[in-house]
Amino acid sequence: MRTISVKAPAKINLTLDVLGKRTDGYHEVEMIMTTVDLSDRLELTVLDTDEIRIQSEHAYVPSDHRNLAYRAADLLRKRFGITKGVEIVLDKHIPVAAGLAGGSSDAAATLRGMNELFDLGLSLEQLAELGAEVGSDVSFCVMGGTAIARGRGEKLELIPSPPPCYVVLAKPKIGVSTADVYRAVDMDQMIHPNTEAMVKAIHERDFHTICDNLGNALEAVTLEMHPEVRQIKETMLHCGADGVLMSGSGPTVFALIEHEQKAHRVYNGLKGFCPEVFVVRILGKKH
Repeated sequence: MRTISVKAPAKINLTLDVLGKRTDGYHEVEMIMTTVDLSDRLELTVLDTDEIRIQSEHAYVPSDHRNLAYRAADLLRKRFGITKGVEIVLDKHIPVAAGLAGGSSDAAATLRGMNELFDLGLSLEQLAELGAEVGSDVSFCVMGGTAIARGRGEKLELIPSPPPCYVVLAKPKIGVSTADVYRAVDMDQMIHPNTEAMVKAIHERDFHTICDNLGNALEAVTLEMHPEVRQIKETMLHCGADGVLMSGSGPTVFALIEHEQKAHRVYNGLKGFCPEVFVVRILGKKH
């Protein structure tokens, strides 16, 4: 039986702007995303039986169509008439329901892995297009690197990666429903990030201007729902983080930090009251 192993890195949003509600019920967004080196690992094996089997030791990972990796496998099998089954063993390291696109990245890794496993010969661009049918962040996760995402997140413009730095990720003991956050959005009250200034700072590799322009239009909504997210932000800043922002719809907050010593100071400051804290680096490069 043929088996391959695929990495599925998490993403953070350097900016996230909501431009309005679409006729299909989704919101029109513009956001800058980049990958970090906190990754799930997937092992895909061809099965002789006609099934998709998801295995994970993580209690909150569904093993049916609620799982985006399952949906990605199902889409490829149906679209390309694959009669053999696939087993996907998920080794989870990215927190679940965290705003880090863990599920989307698993789906993207499944698309890339099955493309290789079944010799489909699809380009990353073709896989990203298929990914858009699975979920809004899947296209970006297929490509990896750093990109401006528009539409509902599936229209991508790849840009250079930010300068290397440390990223401290902290997820409180809560899960956040993206749908609930978007439902609570008030377009009149929204504070919009300056996407253009962020793109310029990334092109110029200006770390401090990147930190000054971190912005997430959903942050105020989630902070209102979950005060513990604000506590994490304040602790990070108090410990000396260079820039702090909530990722996606939350509840994970990340800090960008130039120097390793300070990254560990922020990590230690959070470890007491936050169950999931990680010190990682920006990846920002394409797959």
